[in-house]
Amino acid sequence: METEVLINEDNLMLDNVEEIEQPKEKTKKKSKDDLSIEDLPGVGAATAEKLRSVGYDNPMAIAVATPGELINASGVSEAVARKMINSARDMLEMGFETGNEVLKRREKVVKITTGTKAFDALLNGGFETGAITECFGEFGSGKTQVGHVLAVNTIKAYPKSTIIYVDTENTFRPERIIQLANGVGLDPVKVLKQIRVAKAYNSDHQMLLIEKIPELVKEEGLDLKLVVVDSLTAHFRAEYIGRGTLADRQQKLNKHMHALSKLADMYNACVYVTNQVMSKPDQFFGDPTVSIGGHIVGHASTFRIYLRKGRKGTRVAKLIDAPNLPDSECGFSVEESGMKDIKIEKAEK
Repeated sequence: METEVLINEDNLMLDNVEEIEQPKEKTKKKSKDDLSIEDLPGVGAATAEKLRSVGYDNPMAIAVATPGELINASGVSEAVARKMINSARDMLEMGFETGNEVLKRREKVVKITTGTKAFDALLNGGFETGAITECFGEFGSGKTQVGHVLAVNTIKAYPKSTIIYVDTENTFRPERIIQLANGVGLDPVKVLKQIRVAKAYNSDHQMLLIEKIPELVKEEGLDLKLVVVDSLTAHFRAEYIGRGTLADRQQKLNKHMHALSKLADMYNACVYVTNQVMSKPDQFFGDPTVSIGGHIVGHASTFRIYLRKGRKGTRVAKLIDAPNLPDSECGFSVEESGMKDIKIEKAEK
């Protein structure tokens, strides 16, 4: 009996030694795709529900938000809001990175074709996702036409994608979408179903529509590829008159452009905005046409294109600002089936 007890004690001692010597399993680090807002400090079930209800449903949305936005959305204190933002940025490694890492991330950027070789070459392949492209020009210069063409061509390249079209000047025409869809061999009814159109009645409504897009994308599981705002400055120009209101107008425009930039980054979407122009009275030489919105819109836009009328019903697109492309221009024509390259007629010998 004593021997049995000793053996049992020895076995027990060995078991204890094995437990001590056996290394504990390390908690596996979650990948960026597996992270949720519940992984952030200060985010419980109630706070997470409040954040998700207004579109902050992933760490990236938190990381690019401001403390004020999170306070309004969830009711947390400023200290907690800042801690959430900093933690989200640390999780997503949004600090400094090498140029090689930036290059690798830019491999996700795609180009949306205009249907014309010359215009696509002007932008090194087409309109870029993850960026804001502004086209400004006089009435009839082709700004709205470009928006309609991009909507149809995006759906052709990405059949399951969704386009958001914010119409501020009553310029969206489903009849034109039907013509363009037929021109590229798509079902017009299906194309129209994939375009979500909202008419903005004033600048505040316009800003609200853009801010509600993340909520819409989340609720319906949309694959957002293109956001069109036609036009960006019409309501701001009509509502803020005189130099006394200039500071307020520019402040709101700055916030609006920031929201559009956030959409481009979050969804790798192409944001296309049209802009009105005015004539500069003190311009004695050259083209006096300048865009509305001043430096705020100019700095916030990644690519800026000046559209004007050309000869014999053609249009001219001039790239005046881009981070990686030289200034250049090209001609194109607008036909029923879409935008086309200008045919060069050979001179008779």
